[in-house]
Amino acid sequence: MPDDEAPRVFVSYSHDTPEHKEQVRRFATFLHGRIGLEVVLDRWYDNERRDWSLWATEHLRDADFILVVASRLYKDRAEGLAPPDEGRGAQFETAIIRDKLTKDLRDGTRRVLPVVLPGHSIEEIPTFLNAYSTTRYEIEEFTEAGVTELLAAITGRGQYPIPQRGQWRGNGEAPVKQVSASELPWVVASNGIRRGSALIDGIRYDNSIVLRPTKRPTESDGYVEMDLGGHYQRLTAVVGVLDDAADPFQVGHFQVFLDGAPQSTHQVALGKPATIDLDVTGALRLRLEMSRPGAGGSPFGGAAVSVRPRAGRPAELAWGDPTMT
Repeated sequence: MPDDEAPRVFVSYSHDTPEHKEQVRRFATFLHGRIGLEVVLDRWYDNERRDWSLWATEHLRDADFILVVASRLYKDRAEGLAPPDEGRGAQFETAIIRDKLTKDLRDGTRRVLPVVLPGHSIEEIPTFLNAYSTTRYEIEEFTEAGVTELLAAITGRGQYPIPQRGQWRGNGEAPVKQVSASELPWVVASNGIRRGSALIDGIRYDNSIVLRPTKRPTESDGYVEMDLGGHYQRLTAVVGVLDDAADPFQVGHFQVFLDGAPQSTHQVALGKPATIDLDVTGALRLRLEMSRPGAGGSPFGGAAVSVRPRAGRPAELAWGDPTMT
């Protein structure tokens, strides 16, 4: 099914009471109108005379998923405990659903989803759906949070996807995999940030993250965020002012954030870079910041001539070869 096409969902239930019918209608309306599923509910098709057995057959056949709404009478009718002239629609639908499960139990288990609405219990799920040995969906409220688990089953996108497995070393010393942070996909980056080489304190770093004036000559700060997914353990880098900076007296401010929490902070000057070696084990999001806040004195020590702050001057800074391991 294409990603932009809404899953088609058929709602199977019994008309126990007017209150139960109304509750099911509100639930279906929420899924259709708020969540955006293509929901099929019998009460929305009463605008003309129909062959309801043919209608049910067609929609059960075409549905991507079938929601079985638990109730006492639905269970009785599904299990042959109701008189043959009572709840014929539910008896007919559940016979088709049972047949689907018998034909292909694996596919049927994936597509037939038992739902327990507020005021009902697991005991009201038909026995053939194995309420205690398979997943059921207990809906406490008609909100996005209330249907999270149900949507995970329909979309195939769970709340906690399996993370990428790290490299198993066994009893040997397998080489540690290293990835340049400059080559990782950037979730977001500020203007003026680019990938490239950088010359810091006489050393060339080919895979760097550079902040340097381009179209905006007064760019003085920058940041980049990367999705780590919990796959890495360490971040290493050299940070500093670019050797060919037009303004040799600028001070650079560098900071690392992991999942939004600030970590190491470093101040650098021309010829005085800093080395970063940071534990990032389990972190999902990495944010690297660099800025030129302005300085009131020479970065080369108190004996040098004082330098006045230069507001609006561009930053010429770089993360030299930031590496994830």
